[in-house]
Amino acid sequence: MKLVRARIQNFRSIDDSDEFSLDEHLTCFVGKNESGKTTLLTALHRLNPIFDDAKFDRQKDYPRRHLSDYEERHEGEDAVVVTTWWAIDPAEKQAITDVFGAGALASDKVVVQKDYSNRTRWTVSFDEAAIVQYLIDTSGFHDDEKAQIGTVRTVAELKAQTESLHETSPGRTHCLHRIGRDFPEGSVSQGIVQLLDLPKFMLFSQYQRMQGQVSLEQIRERESSNTLESSDQVFIALCDMASTTVEQVASIQDFESLVSRFEGASNKISAEMFRYWSQNKFLKVIFRLDHALPGDPAPFNSGRIFRTRILNKLHDVTVPFDDRSTGFVWFFSFLALFSQVKKRNQKKIILLLDEPGLSLHGKAQADLLRYFRERLAPDHQVIYTTHSPFMVPADDLPSVRTVEDVVIYHQDEAPEVRGTKVGGDVLSTDPDTLFPLQHALAYEITQALSASEHTLLVTRPSDLLYLRAMSEVLRSHKRTPLDPRWTICPAGGIEKISAFMSLFGGNRLQVAILTDLASDHEKVEDLRRWKILRDGHIFTAGAYAGQREADVEDMLGAGLYAEIVGASFGLKGKQAVAALPAGSRIVTHTTERFRTQPETAPNTVPEFDRYVPAVYFTEHQSDIVKKLFGADLKMTLTRFEQLFSDLNALLPETRPAS
Repeated sequence: MKLVRARIQNFRSIDDSDEFSLDEHLTCFVGKNESGKTTLLTALHRLNPIFDDAKFDRQKDYPRRHLSDYEERHEGEDAVVVTTWWAIDPAEKQAITDVFGAGALASDKVVVQKDYSNRTRWTVSFDEAAIVQYLIDTSGFHDDEKAQIGTVRTVAELKAQTESLHETSPGRTHCLHRIGRDFPEGSVSQGIVQLLDLPKFMLFSQYQRMQGQVSLEQIRERESSNTLESSDQVFIALCDMASTTVEQVASIQDFESLVSRFEGASNKISAEMFRYWSQNKFLKVIFRLDHALPGDPAPFNSGRIFRTRILNKLHDVTVPFDDRSTGFVWFFSFLALFSQVKKRNQKKIILLLDEPGLSLHGKAQADLLRYFRERLAPDHQVIYTTHSPFMVPADDLPSVRTVEDVVIYHQDEAPEVRGTKVGGDVLSTDPDTLFPLQHALAYEITQALSASEHTLLVTRPSDLLYLRAMSEVLRSHKRTPLDPRWTICPAGGIEKISAFMSLFGGNRLQVAILTDLASDHEKVEDLRRWKILRDGHIFTAGAYAGQREADVEDMLGAGLYAEIVGASFGLKGKQAVAALPAGSRIVTHTTERFRTQPETAPNTVPEFDRYVPAVYFTEHQSDIVKKLFGADLKMTLTRFEQLFSDLNALLPETRPAS
């Protein structure tokens, strides 16, 4: 079965979560600290836990502010905590058809609930009359026996009528046998339920981490007294992977026996882990079994101690398992426990992961999310909580659910506490809840826009528009345009380049810069000196405009730019931009003209915005260029063609296959 919807009620901070849907592969609960994310997972886990020690306790788990009103609120009944809706999978549907007939199910959805009595309640929609008719048709009754049975619509009626038939009737024997076998206590619902496979829930949190040192005597005592800790379960799982037990490990008398038992388990976990652990590929897990030393802290100063250490093959040194990053320890512990759970349980498992990768670097969190998608989600539903942007699947936002502890404030009244709510979409209005979503989207969008294989960084968006427009103009004149492999990205100035390069891969990208001012020479040299940018990849507009201080607009030429500004702002007559003094920057001159001469800037244009002419030129480039003649047009085309030729020369000659 697949879990499709759920609702949590009457549990800790949750009065009523409302119904929320769940993705069939991967669902992400996003919310700030103390919003109730862990509480949701805990309640779901107790519906059908992989370990049988998780029970609902009214005194501990029922919302405290309502506990004294429990009997009144629920009228003597046990309060329902978990309600879940499941889709029956094709194999189960076929099994039901084989036993009860093709028309048995009225719906392929079932509801499973659990209350504070820890009873599991099933609600199945079925057509009992169709099931009864199927039994009559397939039990081998003769026509006269069918006539004697008559019209019956329930299994109880069929049983009573069948028992009235002659005892030697084969049809009677077969039908009563099927009723006794397929309908526990005569219940159709129970008969269908016994053919359904309710998945187990496995809850894993940051606290379930294997310890680097294990006192075998201590863990044996806890195992015998049924007081195992969460870290003990991980160690027992590791032993199970090695096809051994804690008892057998404690009795090992030689080193080779230890190695032979645990080396295979270590290699299996390591191979899986380092496929997705990109932070350091030069690590190896080593196990040791030592006699305790009296100087060690208790309980590691007596008996036999099982130790796990990590070998760094680059530095040729081992460190205690507990001294590795908590993210590494979490990942290793999860793999060990999950491997054992899969081995011991043939049923499908729903994984509930509470704040996975909490202490991991952002890149490692992305690796972990990739592991969920590639290794877990194809076979198991995964539901996890996070408040990290790097754990939010930005390319699959429909799988994200927001979690908020909702409090409504009214003027001059006490706050109205509504408890934890789960949003069925990502349209929360709480900025703290949306923070991971917003930053995940921002990072994804920035990566997509910026980090192409060949990136040309420019200062501002208007530069991007002019370069694209002039590339099309050159193409229309059968001259050299900018190679389409270049992605133009506004970076916001030369001082932002180092940050950009650090964020998006440094020298692994083919990056060039077109900057405005020669006065940025010192900053450009810093980029070269720090090896942030390759030599020959930095270009200035002045080198092509023929003047020391220049913007991309100066490469257009005074005549063309005046035409663009006039057309974009609707300037005519006295309002037109005056002739440009030799050597001046066009944008500086135009901005000053708008500021000091009101007739240039009509009331509808309060100030000059260099982006407006750029947009206008992009939309009307052909019409404007047609107004240029002779030397002016040739000069403009030559400037941009030379820039594009220089940029194209940086690219590999062979284009990648499309």
